[in-house]
Amino acid sequence: MPKPNPRHPNFPIPGGPALRAKGWRQEALLRLLENVLSVGEDPDSLVVYAALGKAARNWAAHRGIVKTLIEMDEDQTLIIQSGKPIGLVKTHAKAPLVIMANCNIVGQWAKAEYFYELQRKGLICWGGLTAGAWQYIGSQGVIQGTYEIFMRIAEKRFGGELAGRFILTAGLGGMGGAQPLAGRMAGAAILCVDIDPARAEARKKIGYLEEIAPDLDAALAMIDAAVRDRRPLSVGLVGNAADIYPEIARRGIVPDIVTDQTSAHDLVYGYVPKGMGLQEVRSLREDGQGQLMAASRASIVDHVRAMLDFQKKGSEVFDNGNLIRTQAREGGVTNSFDIPIFTEAYLRPLFCRAIGPFRWMALSGEESDIARIDDLLLEMFPDNRIVTNWVRLARQYIPFEGLPARIAWLGHGERTALARAVNTLVARGELKGPVAFSRDHLDAGAMAHPNIMTERMKDGSDAIADWPLLDAMMLCSSMADLVVVHSGGGGYAGYMTSCGVTIVADGTSEADERLDHALTNDTALGVMRYADAGYEEALDEVGKKDVPYIRLE
Repeated sequence: MPKPNPRHPNFPIPGGPALRAKGWRQEALLRLLENVLSVGEDPDSLVVYAALGKAARNWAAHRGIVKTLIEMDEDQTLIIQSGKPIGLVKTHAKAPLVIMANCNIVGQWAKAEYFYELQRKGLICWGGLTAGAWQYIGSQGVIQGTYEIFMRIAEKRFGGELAGRFILTAGLGGMGGAQPLAGRMAGAAILCVDIDPARAEARKKIGYLEEIAPDLDAALAMIDAAVRDRRPLSVGLVGNAADIYPEIARRGIVPDIVTDQTSAHDLVYGYVPKGMGLQEVRSLREDGQGQLMAASRASIVDHVRAMLDFQKKGSEVFDNGNLIRTQAREGGVTNSFDIPIFTEAYLRPLFCRAIGPFRWMALSGEESDIARIDDLLLEMFPDNRIVTNWVRLARQYIPFEGLPARIAWLGHGERTALARAVNTLVARGELKGPVAFSRDHLDAGAMAHPNIMTERMKDGSDAIADWPLLDAMMLCSSMADLVVVHSGGGGYAGYMTSCGVTIVADGTSEADERLDHALTNDTALGVMRYADAGYEEALDEVGKKDVPYIRLE
């Protein structure tokens, strides 16, 4: 039976043993669609996160998807185009149940203004990354990545720990909301700015944020006391980062780490310009888009100049993947790219070995299933410091949102081994239901984004989008249950292409085959992508794990 959802009462959390669809594969995808709305930012509008990342194009499309998932057979494939079900075709039992493409616009036309026009006409929607692919699991879905970034910075700059260090950031939405808890878990005092008081309250309510300061003076006093005591603390502050960052800089305060995760990628439906209230911005989103885009870019200019000022004074400053540097450069900040992107600065050695954000969701809705898989992780990977440290921290700090889920950074071979072991637990009845496996789209072979994932690649292949397209075709060939190709990014236009995948462990031998082929080939392609670009870590992984990479003479 579904469970009540205090945050969104009209969107209960799925779960229970009863099936509405004809099989667990179809039921799993239906529950994941329900789950992204149960943990979404504005589910009444089908928005999951990032101001406009939608689970379906409109409610008619949503109803069509639900009806089809319930009625379809296992030898059929549902085709979804930008959140709208288009057709149900006869395939075979080893084919994907769902294939989808979201927000892919031909290059010359891939501009924000054209996207907004198509959106107004009801011809397209932006699926974000995991929103439109029904893989989002709330803020917990990005929290380990945020934590790992902070810990890599700790190793690089601060002797391996962040106790007594001050992190300044902004954005408490579906993605940015992970930052306060990740900072506290890393041992730091972290100040998170957001323009929307409802977002701050929502993060506090679920335990991701400890305190909400009444004003900047109080916030800085709280942070200062925590830094002196070397005490972890997360503080939220309601305000506009384009006002707050310059003011902190003007006072001569230099945070140890500075970043930002506001919705700077979208100048209309995401970022809120300084000097404007939320209601004024909302009123301009349909008829005043040009005005909003200009005002947002002007605010981002001030925002990023303050970040550059902090960097010049010694702060470790990085772009967290929201295109804020790109918007600032287009606004005239010619040196905005002096701020590094987090992937290249801290995580690329992991991606070279296809180590990235792997995730699983307990379709039963029972937390005990995740606890059992946590135990399994510790049993299987006792020497993997990243995994064992994370599982212990996650158990202590991270509350579940929606379907109980976990995320862990696992690489080639490790993902397959875990998923097949979980499938065995399902078959033996040691779990209360099947488990869905997925990953973030920001994964080794799954994303081409020259300003985030693939910035400054060793061989200059930053903008080549073949890799996620190959990944999607390969995953269809490898029997995955859901395969998706997304584009979008800055203004929901042509800034990136990515591939997403979901495979269901339902305890059957067929699921074992799907998990083996899809997960192994997915990570193998990730290693190949970086090996082909000439990264020594990836070439080392090819040799160590017998990755089938073709070396040319």
